[in-house]
Amino acid sequence: MQRITYRVKVSAQGAKRRISHLLRPSKRLLNTKSNIVSSTPTASGRFARTKKLAQVSSIALLSLPAQSLTTMDTKVPAYANVMLENTLTIAAVPGDSTYFATDGFQHGFGFDLVRTYADELGVDINLKAYANEEAALKALRSGDADMALTTASTKLKSQLNLSSINVSCGYDSSLTKNGLHPKVSWTFSSPNDPLSKKASYFLCDSIKLKNTQKLAAFYNQNLLKDAYSQDHFQKTLTEKLPDYQSSFEEQARNYNHDWELLVAMGYQESHLDANAVSPTGVRGLMMLTNNTAKAMGVSDRVDPYQSIGGGARYLEQMKADFADVPKTDRVWFALAGYNMGPNAVKSIQRKLRAQGIDDKSWANVYAYLADNKASNSRYGQAMHYVSNIRSYLESIKTQTV
Repeated sequence: MQRITYRVKVSAQGAKRRISHLLRPSKRLLNTKSNIVSSTPTASGRFARTKKLAQVSSIALLSLPAQSLTTMDTKVPAYANVMLENTLTIAAVPGDSTYFATDGFQHGFGFDLVRTYADELGVDINLKAYANEEAALKALRSGDADMALTTASTKLKSQLNLSSINVSCGYDSSLTKNGLHPKVSWTFSSPNDPLSKKASYFLCDSIKLKNTQKLAAFYNQNLLKDAYSQDHFQKTLTEKLPDYQSSFEEQARNYNHDWELLVAMGYQESHLDANAVSPTGVRGLMMLTNNTAKAMGVSDRVDPYQSIGGGARYLEQMKADFADVPKTDRVWFALAGYNMGPNAVKSIQRKLRAQGIDDKSWANVYAYLADNKASNSRYGQAMHYVSNIRSYLESIKTQTV
């Protein structure tokens, strides 16, 4: 193994530009009439690709702090492949601390962190689901993934000769207090790969650590941890949901929603009680106000089908109101708007923008609600409303009830 010390400093942005230049297609194209593409790369083709990967790898290494670069493996780093393919492939195991799928895309504490890292690299995510930790880690080792998102034991990762980084960067209490697994980790084939090194700096940066803690607060898992809550939730779904499931599914299709999201909303609103009435006059399975019911074309609020349809239609409007928010976070903004009104949420967004904070990140909006709930009770209600629905939905998706 050759030992190399770098003293040059190259910014990540500069590295990205140089990598983009290397990956730009050549303007000198061969003029050929043949439409046949060989299934086996030619020797010159393989050499050109290897040379390009080596150049990309070198630039990636130069973009890291000089003191971290004392050795370089001869194997082509995963980082180079990620940048060449413009895709970060993740091997992951679904769970309450990693990810769950809904509404056509993935959510979850671990997944949202990976998504932020991919955004920083400027690449897309390809998530591959595996049934258990060992299968996911073996996929990483065999080259079927660039990194793994798991809660696997240190022993298993050591047995497979893999390197990992705890997403809390040592601050495990920030996870455990929110009911998350203290050892959620990102695992890589080699600790010397720039993909691993960059991930370490990303996770352990002081600002990123604060963002991780904000995200952990939103993905709090404690709501359904106690026996009473678990039993009540399971009993309600078992005894009541069969009566309304077809209505949830049909209305979800009518308004392009995940039907299980509507179930989670119904449980939050009324515990799936079609005759529920609140002291303030909202009623029905989705607890619609008189004004909302009329605006949504609902003539009978205690009719389950109409109530579910009214809620689904209103949620569709909320999604449209926040169409500028990335889809991965839009559902949470829509639920907050459903609870406290879209204008109240947009007011918070304006305040965040004025502070130079990303107003299209749900983690930032949630943190604002949490920080200011003492002065505005609506903030506390909204943050609990959204996080409760997320918890119910996640429980349904991950089949923990």
